[in-house]
Amino acid sequence: MRHWFIDKEPNGMASWQEAFPDSLVFGRDHLSRIGTGDEPGVLWFRIRAGEVLTAVFHGVALPPRILFVVLADEPSDSLIEEALASGASGCCNTYAAPDVLRQVALVVENGGLWIGRSLLSSLVGSTSRLLAKNGEKARVDNWCERLSERETQVARLVANGASNREIAEQLFITERTVKAHLSAVFEKLAIRDRLQLSLRINGVSI
Repeated sequence: MRHWFIDKEPNGMASWQEAFPDSLVFGRDHLSRIGTGDEPGVLWFRIRAGEVLTAVFHGVALPPRILFVVLADEPSDSLIEEALASGASGCCNTYAAPDVLRQVALVVENGGLWIGRSLLSSLVGSTSRLLAKNGEKARVDNWCERLSERETQVARLVANGASNREIAEQLFITERTVKAHLSAVFEKLAIRDRLQLSLRINGVSI
């Protein structure tokens, strides 16, 4: 997949180039140059501190084959919610490490959503509370029978909102090992991202 970065000034950051060596950086006035061919790709749109997404992204229409991720200088739950409402597949920190950017790309390219940990916990919590309020029971799902003991530990920590680094520290393993376990969990449970995993473990139908 191709990767295009859009910023107020077309300078780009070293981490973007390191993550995707073949990526291109454009100023916002060149948005019309994105997706003119048939090749699918990911558009990374930077929102600088103090900017409002709807104000700078207003009226932009992307081809269906182009995925959209917001890069936020100051990420917040409200901005993430706004990004998703605008059709974005995710929102992450502008200054994220190259490895994180590649992980974001992998999730969204496979149809998943990349959202912040606090919003993820809020979504899972509010959904569980809604089920309880309506007197609905969480479905019985023996998902852990498909996983190894370590994969189950990782999955439960993800469902509690832990980051890969926190999981690695708690289980005394490397972040690379955590990612490997998560990939195995996603494949075995046929899910795409951390949100779906959290909902499933908490007994919410997806």
